This record gives sequence, structure tokens and C-alpha cells, in this order.
Amino acid sequence: MKVVKRVLKPEGLFLLHTIGGNKSDKITDPWIDKYIFPGSLLPSAKQIVTASEGLFILEDWHSFGADYDKTLMAWFKNIDAHWCEIQQTYDDRFYRMWKFYLLSCAGSFRCRCNQLWQLVLSPNGVKGGYTSVR
Repeated sequence: MKVVKRVLKPEGLFLLHTIGGNKSDKITDPWIDKYIFPGSLLPSAKQIVTASEGLFILEDWHSFGADYDKTLMAWFKNIDAHWCEIQQTYDDRFYRMWKFYLLSCAGSFRCRCNQLWQLVLSPNGVKGGYTSVR
């Protein structure tokens, strides 16, 4: 957040698009950390707000995690439909791991264990207020 604040123009906007968690964790799932996103962490709303406090004005917070399982299912269906075309490049282990990852993540969004957020932040507040485009 400090780096974004430093490089953003005073009248600029910062769009933070992130997957988030419902609670403040300090570690990620060990399997995801090892095989999919090493060093990652799903921030909670509290962690995002705490990190941005004193640096940014929150202009907008859009939550659309309830719809994200559709995206994950589409990615899986696309990989599955074209697996015969790419399996020379990736082995069966890769396929099984990504199948597990995409389908389990789709389930986690469907049951609302994970969230998808898009925040608009400004360093000094938008004069007259920010109007969200959705």
C-alpha cells in the first residue's frame, strides 16, 4: 500500500482487485502454497482496511465472489475440453492438480468461504465523490 501511495499521482485512483478470505489468516493452505501460489495469502477485509488506513480513502468496495465459481468452472471446462491438445506439454499430475484446484476453489466461492473484491481507493478523496461504473 505504501508503494502504491508513493507512485500514484495525487489525483489518481488505485483499483485493487483481489480474492479475499472471511477471516484474518497469516498463512495460506499448505497445498496451495506448495503447488499453486507459493507465498500467497488471501487477505481479509480487515487486513485490507488496516493496510490502507491513513494512506487511502475508500471510494468503492464491490463484492462479487458469489459469481466467481462460474469463472472457475469455465476455466476448468476449457482446460478439460482442450486437454488432448496440450497434454504433450503438461503431464497427468499437472492436470489432476489443476482440476483439483479449480474445482475446489469453485466450491469455496459457491459456499462463500472465499470472496472476490474490487476496491477503488484514492490518496486524497475524489472531489465531489466517486461514481462507480458497474
